[in-house]
Amino acid sequence: MAGSKQPKFTCRPRIRVKAGKDIALGPGKIDLLEAIERVGSISAGARELGLSYRRAWDLVDTMNHCFKHPLVARVKGGRGGGGAQLTAEGRHLLDLYRTMETKAFKAIDPEWKTIQKSLKKNPGKPA
Repeated sequence: MAGSKQPKFTCRPRIRVKAGKDIALGPGKIDLLEAIERVGSISAGARELGLSYRRAWDLVDTMNHCFKHPLVARVKGGRGGGGAQLTAEGRHLLDLYRTMETKAFKAIDPEWKTIQKSLKKNPGKPA
């Protein structure tokens, strides 16, 4: 089949930091922290990720209660009505989490390459 694309296979380790029954940090919360940092508000970050404001606020609230220092702080309003920003601790933990993720990718790379060799070129179709 000329011009047909081969499927792109991916493998993504998922790190979760648990604090009792709560997930203090995980892939979704890290994505939300990055969105808040980019857009400067919980509501806009939620919209960017396709979350309700309530869900985003619950995620932020859980993070802020799981750590000694809050990860997200409100910014007082002005003409724009205020917003939110990562605290120094939030920025630091975001960086640490992404570093852990990078190390996890590197650690599984040899096994992942072996698994890729065993995958079908056209998944879902008979061999």
